[in-house]
Amino acid sequence: MRSIRVLAAMLLAVSQVAAAAVEPVARHALQAVPSQPVPSQTPEYVPPVPLLWKVSDGDNALYLLGSFHLLKDDDYPLSADVEQAFADAESLVFEIPPAALNDPAAPAKFLSAAAYDDQRTLSAVLPPRLREKLRRLLTRQGGSLARVDGYEPWFVNLSLLMGLSRSLGFSAEQGLDRHLMARAEAEGKPAGGLETFEDQLRALDSIPMEEQVAGLADFLDRPQEMPATLAALHQAWRDGDVVELDALTRLEMLQKTPETYRTVNVARNEAWLPRLQDRLEAPGDDDTLVVVGALHLLGEDGLVEKLRDRGYDVERICRACEAPASPTPQPPL
Repeated sequence: MRSIRVLAAMLLAVSQVAAAAVEPVARHALQAVPSQPVPSQTPEYVPPVPLLWKVSDGDNALYLLGSFHLLKDDDYPLSADVEQAFADAESLVFEIPPAALNDPAAPAKFLSAAAYDDQRTLSAVLPPRLREKLRRLLTRQGGSLARVDGYEPWFVNLSLLMGLSRSLGFSAEQGLDRHLMARAEAEGKPAGGLETFEDQLRALDSIPMEEQVAGLADFLDRPQEMPATLAALHQAWRDGDVVELDALTRLEMLQKTPETYRTVNVARNEAWLPRLQDRLEAPGDDDTLVVVGALHLLGEDGLVEKLRDRGYDVERICRACEAPASPTPQPPL
C-alpha cells in the first residue's frame, strides 16, 4: 500500500467540519471508484473496541477518545466503556466546537482556504502526466478538471477520499464526533472545541505544495488500492488495535510526508495540550470527554504520551482488551 496510507491517515486527522465541507464537492465532482456494495451487518453485533484513555490528576480526569470521522450505521451502538465515559463526563470537547458544524459560512470558508492565493491553478501545479490521470478519472465519474481547477491538491485529495468513502458506505453524518455531539446536545452537556475552524484551515492550507502534489500522485497512480486501505484502516479502528493503526497511518505519514505530519498532527497536539491541562488542573472534580481524530492519540507525539510525560496518571480503558482469565486447573482423576 506504500504511501497511499498517508491519504487514509487524513481521515483520522481532519475534523468532522472539514469532512462535511468537502462532501458536497465530492458528491458532485469527485468519486474515485464506482459504488461498492455495503456488507450486511453480522447477526451477532460486536461494538468497536474503543481507543479510550483516562488521564487523571487526583481530583478530576480527562477521557481521551480516538475518533473515526467517517463511519457506517453498523458501527453503532458504541461499547459500554464509551457509554460509561460519556455518562461520567460533565462536559465534552471536540477538535472544533459543535456550533461550527452549523455555521452556514463554513463551506465557503473551506473553499476559500482551498483556493490559490495567487494566479495558479491545479492544472499549472500538476505535472502533465498527473494532470491527465486526474482528468480521465474525473471524466469517467461524470466530473471534470475544470470544476476543481481552482483548488489546491490537499483539497482534491480529501475530496477524492470523501467520494470513495461514500461509495463504500461511510458517511460524515455517522462519524463518531457528530454522534457524540448530538448526544451531548440532547442531554444538555456543555461541548466546546480545542481549536477554531480557521485554525484547522490554516493547518491544512500550510501543507507544502510538494507534499500535496505527491499525495495526489500517490492516489492517482494506485486508486484501486484505496478501498482495501480504507477497509484495513476502519477495521484497525474497530479492533482498537493501536499498533496496527499506528503502522497504517502515523508512521507512514511521518516517513513519507514529514511536514504534513508536523502541521496536521504535531503542531496541533502541542497547541491543544495547555487547554487540556487547564481542564485537569481546574478546581473541582468535573470530568471531560475529549473526542479527537485517532491519529492525535498515537505514538510519542500523541496526546496520550504527551500527558503521561507531564506526570499525569494515564490508563487505557478497554474491557475488551483484557485477557480472559485462565481456567482453574482441575486435579487429575
